[in-house]
Amino acid sequence: MQHASRTCVFALAFALATGAPSFALANEAEPGSSVESLLALAKERNPEYAGMRHEAQAAGERVAPAGALPDPKLRVELEDITKMGEQNPTLLPGRVGGTRYTFMQDLPWFGKRELKRDIASFEAAGAQGRALGSWAELSARIKTGYAQFFYIQQNERLTREILDLMVRLEKIAQVRYAGGLAAQQDVIRTQLEQTNLKNELIALEHERHITQARLNALVARPASAPLAQPERLRPLPAPESLDYAALEDRVRSRSPQLVAEDARTRAAEKTRELTYKNRYPDVTVGIAPLQSRSSIKEWMLMVELNIPLQQSSKRSQEREAEAMLAAARSRRDATTNQVLADLSEAVFGLDTARRTETAIANSLLPQAELSYQSALASYQNGKLDFATLLDSQRQIRQAKQSQIKLQAQGQARLADIERLLGEEL
Repeated sequence: MQHASRTCVFALAFALATGAPSFALANEAEPGSSVESLLALAKERNPEYAGMRHEAQAAGERVAPAGALPDPKLRVELEDITKMGEQNPTLLPGRVGGTRYTFMQDLPWFGKRELKRDIASFEAAGAQGRALGSWAELSARIKTGYAQFFYIQQNERLTREILDLMVRLEKIAQVRYAGGLAAQQDVIRTQLEQTNLKNELIALEHERHITQARLNALVARPASAPLAQPERLRPLPAPESLDYAALEDRVRSRSPQLVAEDARTRAAEKTRELTYKNRYPDVTVGIAPLQSRSSIKEWMLMVELNIPLQQSSKRSQEREAEAMLAAARSRRDATTNQVLADLSEAVFGLDTARRTETAIANSLLPQAELSYQSALASYQNGKLDFATLLDSQRQIRQAKQSQIKLQAQGQARLADIERLLGEEL
């Protein structure tokens, strides 16, 4: 009995040690039920975004070295290493004719270090803006992909509901045909509709797998990894929060794209100033003790400067800096115009999708359902042909598909607005 108990304990311990991790992994919640779960996973795993963050971190580390003085230099000169031929050559400082130790420090012209530090700071700000822009672009793609995933799933559900309805209509048509109240063509039409719906389900399944693979790629998961069924879409912001003038002000001050372009422009301005500073010489100062045998008996001071004689080269560099600044300003203006145009399009598209979806839900869909119920009752009483009944059913389906599609379009337009803002509304 004791042996059996020990065996059970060892078996349980072995199962916990070997099977528990795989059991936990198997029961780990799959992402995809909400867009927030996918965004959290992408922020942690997406390699492109990670690369941009590391680049921004590297750019930030360049600021301090850019404004630092260059390392000092030490020069050691041994004079008369044979002492006028009295001894064999030697490298011992105490046995040569004299040893000079020169300590030198390069000193850039006044203001150059500060300009280099400012340039590195703006370049770091630009890299940070590009990293934020990379995340804004990535999150927008995930939000749009999730909305498409939700649309496909809802469309599949709707198509299956219509398929079930066609099966019921086929039974009604068969009963009426058996009683001599309807033509055989009615039964055939229901069967044709069922075949078309099954083909649509195959196409939707293919589209769902493509969308799932794209979402998995964005969150750094295997393409065939399963995703949970999408449960809900994010609520759309209130109409008053979509005032274009207020959003334009926010975009101008916070858009990652504009932040990066503004930083690039300001770096170009500082680069131009630094180029003009190159008209003035850099200085090198030094001090040199002179050792004779084992004692220091002489001291020397040294000042060295470069002479900017190549004026044609300097002028070319200055013109280059001016042209680069003009190019940076032009890019900033072009980016601003494009961002504001995209913002206007996204805001108007979101408002249009919201209003159209509301009209379908409040007017078109109830009217289509009433029309279908009336057509069904009339067909059962022999007062309406089957083609009219199918048309009324198609109107309901088209209205529901349009409603789902508009919901997905609204989410896509919201993702575009948040991409341009660099933050969620």
